[in-house]
Amino acid sequence: MAATVARHRWLRAFGWFAAGVATTLLLWTVGLGWFVYSSLTIAADPKAQTDAIVVLTGGRLRLEAGLDLLGAGRAQKLFVSGVNPHVDRGELMRVTGHTDEGNLGRIVIGHDADNTLGNARETAVWMRQQGYRSLRLVTSWYHMRRSLLEFERAMPDTVIVTEPVFAARTESEPWSGWLDVALLVTGEYNKYLATLVRPGIITLWPSTATSFAVQHS
Repeated sequence: MAATVARHRWLRAFGWFAAGVATTLLLWTVGLGWFVYSSLTIAADPKAQTDAIVVLTGGRLRLEAGLDLLGAGRAQKLFVSGVNPHVDRGELMRVTGHTDEGNLGRIVIGHDADNTLGNARETAVWMRQQGYRSLRLVTSWYHMRRSLLEFERAMPDTVIVTEPVFAARTESEPWSGWLDVALLVTGEYNKYLATLVRPGIITLWPSTATSFAVQHS
């Protein structure tokens, strides 16, 4: 009798556990669908004027897009966050193929950031130094949601105009490249979720602040 009761309890506990796992996976999948759709449909306003253009390094065509916007007169200055300490403005221009050095004096590069949280904090310091109140955020489309979250937390009083970058794939690229994109977007979604809950985690366990930010950069 006791063995039967114990077995029923075990089966009931396993059932609750399985239901919890299934619910979590369902919510995660629905959230991933929302993340992809909302990231692909983030509005961009190419004619909007801002004090600054901010480019986050690390993705294809981001810097090129920022330089094009600067050349079109969409802002006073271009701030490039997260640049390798050994790279200067002239080299950035050469790498992107922009030969117009007339805007070189309007480009500022930041070397302190090594993740998205660092980008937001580095940019916030520079924006305060310049007295700027609006910026155009340039980053890859899949990175925009997390970047916006970090930037809005770091600069709640700043007007942020989004400028998502879409790096088109060519027909010559192998189909395995699409798997790489899927893995990249999925990883970015997980990082977005981690960023979303970070304030609560740090409130409960302050000692995790540094390690949490590094692990989900």
